[in-house]
Amino acid sequence: MRLILLGPPGAGKGTQALRIVQRFGIPQLSTGDMLRAAVTAGTPTGLKAKSIMNSGGLVSDEIVIGIVADRIEEPDCKEGFILDGFPRTVAQAEALDGMLEKKGLNIQCVLELLVDQQALVGRIIRRAEDAQALGQPVRKDDDPEVFKTRLAAYNRDTAVVAPYYAEQGRLKQIDGMQPVDVVTTAIMAAVGE
Repeated sequence: MRLILLGPPGAGKGTQALRIVQRFGIPQLSTGDMLRAAVTAGTPTGLKAKSIMNSGGLVSDEIVIGIVADRIEEPDCKEGFILDGFPRTVAQAEALDGMLEKKGLNIQCVLELLVDQQALVGRIIRRAEDAQALGQPVRKDDDPEVFKTRLAAYNRDTAVVAPYYAEQGRLKQIDGMQPVDVVTTAIMAAVGE
């Protein structure tokens, strides 16, 4: 099973990805983690990425797709994988489809967690207030202004990926505002369990 999880920051993608991993025994692939691993391993693609990162540049879509292509060849991806947080743009989605097609593979299902974005901001504000009230540090990604910036970036760049997959008939939308277990049940139904 090859899946993509889409949704804004705070929608619960990480929580649901862990449940999918546990249920199906397929890995959750994070492009950031894969990039760091490729750099550490000194793979040809990792070395290209390292030189770009060391000069302060952004790693190209071509390099990211190369890293994904290398990673999905590993034995733990034989039965499938979950891409969480990638692709972030339509260009990346098209490049991903092209790379997978060359391997005789495809993304079987794209799950989009639909959430009320104002409610998400409220959740983050409450979580930050709760941490402060307990004398705990507020996580950087729980800072309401940082979160609003991330949400704006998602709406500007990544939200357009869902219609790309919808046109292909691969997008399944899930109400991410329901309780966690209800969302999980809906995801399992959507992937055809």
